[in-house]
Amino acid sequence: AARTFHAGSMMMRQLRFGMTDMELHARYDPASDRTVLDVQREIAEKTSVLPMLPEDRSLCAFQHIFAGGYAAGYYSYKWAEVLSADAFSAFEEVGLDNEQAVAETGRRFRDTVLALGGGRHPMDIFREFRGREPSPEPLLRHSGLIDDETAGAGEV
Repeated sequence: AARTFHAGSMMMRQLRFGMTDMELHARYDPASDRTVLDVQREIAEKTSVLPMLPEDRSLCAFQHIFAGGYAAGYYSYKWAEVLSADAFSAFEEVGLDNEQAVAETGRRFRDTVLALGGGRHPMDIFREFRGREPSPEPLLRHSGLIDDETAGAGEV
């Protein structure tokens, strides 16, 4: 229980940051009547358990999305977690105790994800490795937000 305590809140926090970043850099029009704080508040209403305080100005200190080359890239942290958990689940699916199957899966990972690197579109490489597009279910399962019975049931 300690491992998954607040896992949902922490995931929603990261999703809120990513959604705010994407909205501000991809769709927000500074000439509109909406302020950046309005954008933050709108997204927080969808992704926060508790409402934002009216005086909340945390966006002003969110340097990650305004400096250092991360503009419209904050989502990549959570996307990397999705890809990582899904790739690891390929090993879980063959049985972590099955050395031969793990070795075969490892070779397939090496020959696709590692070997092809930036030579092809990342989604094509992932599809070749997993046989499908990435799924958020392994990350939700590894985070303790769904169990094995819920995973794959279309309830995510």
